[in-house]
Amino acid sequence: MNRAPIDIAWRSVFAGLREALWLVDGQSLQVVLCNRAAEELAGRTAEAMEGRPVLDLAATPEDIAFWMQDLPGLRAGIRSYSDLLRSDGRLVPVDRRVAAVDSPEGMPLLVLGMVDRSEQTAVQGELERLICELRATLDSAADGMLVCDMAGRVRAFNQRLALLWNMPADLLVQRDDAALEAHMARQVVDADAYRARLLGIAQFPEEEATDILHLRSGTVIERRSVPQISQGRPMGRVYSFRDLTLQHAAQKRIEQLAYSDVLTGLPNRLLLSRCVASALEESAISGGGFAILFIDLDRFKIINDSLGHLFGDRVLQLVAQRLQACLRQCDMLCRLGGDEFVIHLHAGEAAAAESVARRILDEMRQPFVLDGMGFSIQCSIGIALHPQDGATLDDLIKQADTAMYRVKERGRGSYGFYQPQMNADLLSRMRLEHAMRQALDQGHFAVHYQPQVAMDTGRVVGAEALLRWNDPELGAVSPGVFIPLAEESGYIVTLGAWVLEQAIREAAEWMRAGTPLVVAVNVSALEFRQPGFVERLVALLRSHRLPASLLELELTETILLQDAQEMEQRLAALAALGVGLSIDDFGTGYSSLAYLKKLAIDKLKIDQSFVRGLPDDESDRAIIEAIVHIGRALRIQVVAEGVETPEQRQALQAMECHYFQGFLVAPGLPAQTFRALVAQTPPESAP
Repeated sequence: MNRAPIDIAWRSVFAGLREALWLVDGQSLQVVLCNRAAEELAGRTAEAMEGRPVLDLAATPEDIAFWMQDLPGLRAGIRSYSDLLRSDGRLVPVDRRVAAVDSPEGMPLLVLGMVDRSEQTAVQGELERLICELRATLDSAADGMLVCDMAGRVRAFNQRLALLWNMPADLLVQRDDAALEAHMARQVVDADAYRARLLGIAQFPEEEATDILHLRSGTVIERRSVPQISQGRPMGRVYSFRDLTLQHAAQKRIEQLAYSDVLTGLPNRLLLSRCVASALEESAISGGGFAILFIDLDRFKIINDSLGHLFGDRVLQLVAQRLQACLRQCDMLCRLGGDEFVIHLHAGEAAAAESVARRILDEMRQPFVLDGMGFSIQCSIGIALHPQDGATLDDLIKQADTAMYRVKERGRGSYGFYQPQMNADLLSRMRLEHAMRQALDQGHFAVHYQPQVAMDTGRVVGAEALLRWNDPELGAVSPGVFIPLAEESGYIVTLGAWVLEQAIREAAEWMRAGTPLVVAVNVSALEFRQPGFVERLVALLRSHRLPASLLELELTETILLQDAQEMEQRLAALAALGVGLSIDDFGTGYSSLAYLKKLAIDKLKIDQSFVRGLPDDESDRAIIEAIVHIGRALRIQVVAEGVETPEQRQALQAMECHYFQGFLVAPGLPAQTFRALVAQTPPESAP
């Protein structure tokens, strides 16, 4: 075969083409010629390739299989992506095609053409890598991701989205946007609102949007929608879905703790404030009013002290349930703390408030049972009305508390409405208490002494120490006014300790002056129960060197009834010291003859309320005679208080009363005046 004409003709054709071309003899499968582009692509010279088998260029099993065909198969040609093996051993991705051509000489020729695809392959590989990274990123994201085009068609989503929305398996493997959208709509609590919101988002393609979705499963999801922008124009949206269930539950718990009482679960003061703020706004528009009820459990401390605070907490929970059962849904029961509750009675007038208060009192009168133990609890209720009693919640609670306090004073277990005068009374009490607490340091208190006289001889046998208060601004304040206030506020402990020390010091002075007298000092129940009372008394006697026999403590009957065993031990310790013990105002309290027999009591003091009716009142005479007979039977001396007339003294002497004191002899006297009185009438030792 003469190849020269072929070479010349085909070289002239191949030379001007940029595509790498090889002319192959179809029978021998040898390269006849190649162009310059083929040399560059293969990295070989034409001399190295021409006359060589075309299989030298084959780099893949597909290429080898192609060139191993018979001539008809080769003439059918091929077009595919393949690789070219360069001389340096590097594979070059190519777009390869083989076509048959006819030569004038009838020689079967094949044209092998290749185009370098390295750049396109690199770009495609990078794109595939980016797509893989994007898919991996989507699947590893903590949030569910959904990518849609402008028409709402789904372009991509991740596994987290499928998990959050509980997507069935068939939706994950088939492309059905309508089914996917319908499934997601079915998962939300309000499907109509969900679809309406999506339509609203679609109307503003360039804006971001954030929503909270509540699924039927209980999951709470935050959906954030961000537009995809390309060349300044929106091309779709990316939706991210974050599970906020735990955060939502935590937030609800925080709100619950912030606005409710931990023990009872009732609203607390903060939530009550919000409720009343709304009621005040409503009232300003409509002109209506409402009521505030302040409830305090009576003597609840006894339950805590006797059964423990844990039991008391459970009782408070039962009380809360009972109170709640007395109210409407529009009313609010709030626990302020301790055993105090407040009710906001929505749109409640005086009649409605009174009806609710009575209902509560009736309900609370029913027995409570807890751990098989039955017990009773009563409460006191104060009522304040808006707008007449206050313009704010603080004002109304204060007024209702004031009204409740007045109910407590009048015996507990009832209800009462606030009256303006109550505040004036409380303010007066507050000022009086403040002045009382200042008076001791400022020297406005003094101890006076009232003589105690032997009925038969008329001689002074002792003295009762009496506390007196003369204030520069208030003047002489009656003990009947400040003593109850001191007991209520607890200040009686301080005052009592001061009086006891002053009385012991004065009795020591009398003894050193040669006129020893027994000094009697009133001791309140609160002071007597103080830890270390006996030790402190012993220290005072030792400090002032006063014999215990010259001190007498006057106790009320309530001391004998409270904490009986402890009080009995304390009284026995005092008696062992030689301190005299007398029962003050005998007959006015809850007397117990058993205690008189059991305890080392030296004297009974007849209250002046029985003496006042002598000599004519038969009832008073009968009571006094009974007390004297008790004293005689138990070998206890009897002292009558408040004796003001000779006739009263004569009647008492006829009933064989031992001693008396009162204005008939002298009122309470300052220490110096009392000393002068004793000097004029030398005392005799009391039997």
